[in-house]
Amino acid sequence: MNILLLGGGGREHAIAWKLACDNSLQQTNKLWIAPGNAGTELCGTNVSISVNDFEAIKHFVIKNNIQMVIVGPENPLVNGINDYFLNDDILKKIPVIGPQKAGAQIEGSKDFAKNFMTRHNIPTANYKTFSKNNLSQGLSFLETMKPPYVLKADGLAAGKGVLICNTIKQAKKELENMIELSKFGEASNKVVIEEFLNGIELSVFVVTDGKSYKILPVAKDYKKIGDNDKGPNTGGMGAISHVPFANKIFMDKVEKRIIIPTVNGLKKENIPYKGFIYFALINVDDNPFVIEYNVRMGDPEAEVVIPRIKSNLLDLFKGIANETLYDKKLETDNRYTSTVMLVSKGYPEKYEKGKEIYGLNKVSDSIIFYSGVTKNNPDTTGTEKIYTNGGRVLAITSYGNTIEEALEKSYKNAKIIDFKGKYYRKDIGKDIIGVW
Repeated sequence: MNILLLGGGGREHAIAWKLACDNSLQQTNKLWIAPGNAGTELCGTNVSISVNDFEAIKHFVIKNNIQMVIVGPENPLVNGINDYFLNDDILKKIPVIGPQKAGAQIEGSKDFAKNFMTRHNIPTANYKTFSKNNLSQGLSFLETMKPPYVLKADGLAAGKGVLICNTIKQAKKELENMIELSKFGEASNKVVIEEFLNGIELSVFVVTDGKSYKILPVAKDYKKIGDNDKGPNTGGMGAISHVPFANKIFMDKVEKRIIIPTVNGLKKENIPYKGFIYFALINVDDNPFVIEYNVRMGDPEAEVVIPRIKSNLLDLFKGIANETLYDKKLETDNRYTSTVMLVSKGYPEKYEKGKEIYGLNKVSDSIIFYSGVTKNNPDTTGTEKIYTNGGRVLAITSYGNTIEEALEKSYKNAKIIDFKGKYYRKDIGKDIIGVW
């Protein structure tokens, strides 16, 4: 089977790595990644095509006899790539792993997602949505709430569209900045204001063919830039899997109160859905609440979840495409996994690129997933050099029989790898094991 994987980050490297590890692709078949990065190139062939250039994707798919398209990031899904394929006479028989535009709304619009949860009695924080037309009501609504105040851009904002404000003055100012000054561009034309839920967050992932589903390993990610969860949100600074408090009793609640009502709700509303659903949850007094939905694997959660999948990943994707997922077996590795993100100085704000990365050849006991990385052409000696090319640069993933063992390996290699301006959090997972 010839496969095209869309995306160019750590999540896509993890997916490509797993497909290659499974020997899912025979020598006569191929894996292409568009646009990919220096890491995905180790697993397949990179193609210089934007994930949102649907016309170029079409030409490539036809030319190379692509038989499945796997969509990594959310943007092409929200922009309707699945619908583009279904509406094309040539492409419509090629399965796309990722929901159609109607289903992608659960991530593409926070307001749509919150309304969906309300309709199907899925536990989530109380909320109201505001825009320029009723901004004054939004400012008044804030006065009825207790701090801290949670403000969410309605649309996609690269994982940075959520603000938690500790004072009413700050909350009002940020609401005005988001709506009137377009702090997050069009994404904050509408803003969801919701009550703050106090608890521990976790990430639960399922794959679904629209009828049945499989629950993947649970993870916990760390979004704040600084130790002790200080500073602004990022795309994610690290993650762990297992999550100790997500025991059978808790996960039964998640399945019955959240996963089943979500899958059934999509069916009831005639919203076709084939792909990943990412439930960003919070544990409040041993009860799960939905913070938000995503329509793809998380990043950096993918870098700890996918290595724990022992089953053949391509076979699961075929089950999604053919609506035979119920007949597929999902096996998982019982070991713990951890990942620590190395990021560029200044991230998540302004940061520099083009810093040479050293020490990758000295890494042991960890898997390195490339995110914001590029390389030069070999010099006269045949040596290739690797450089930073983004805010989040590398994810260092390790297995362990305990969280501590997995983290020890990741942190050992975080010290070995080096580039100018390297930064990483020193406390990933330590809240779980009770040490800050």
